[in-house]
Amino acid sequence: MSEQIHPVAPHHLPFFVTGPNELDGLTVFTALILVAAIFSVGILYWKLHSLPERMAHRSQKLQFEIVAVLGLISLFTHMHIFWIAGLLLALIDLPDFGTPLRSIAGSVEKIAGAAPESEVTTARAAPQTDSAAKGSPAQKAEVHGHA
Repeated sequence: MSEQIHPVAPHHLPFFVTGPNELDGLTVFTALILVAAIFSVGILYWKLHSLPERMAHRSQKLQFEIVAVLGLISLFTHMHIFWIAGLLLALIDLPDFGTPLRSIAGSVEKIAGAAPESEVTTARAAPQTDSAAKGSPAQKAEVHGHA
């Protein structure tokens, strides 16, 4: 049996027309482009979704954690308002109230004559020696902060 072209068919067929039992190159090429497009859109979506978290990474730890939780909630619930809230929170620089308040607390402790918190916890954690326990009442009062 010879493979002859039908007499009515044109003699110059386009490149994408294949014969029977031949590999269709255009379909393979289209399938590869489709797979690449799906992966590219997925990567773009993932980068866009993690944008607020990457922006908040340079900010305070608490702000970063809140933005990360909002991103996860929006990812699992498909409610985009959480992503928008995370993006807005990442764009806003929250003021640092902790550092000035710790400084004020340390200054007030110095003025009051009390030991700073780090020294108090160190003194409580250190075991008493026998000589401090056997000392005079004035020495015991000094150890416990009474003058």
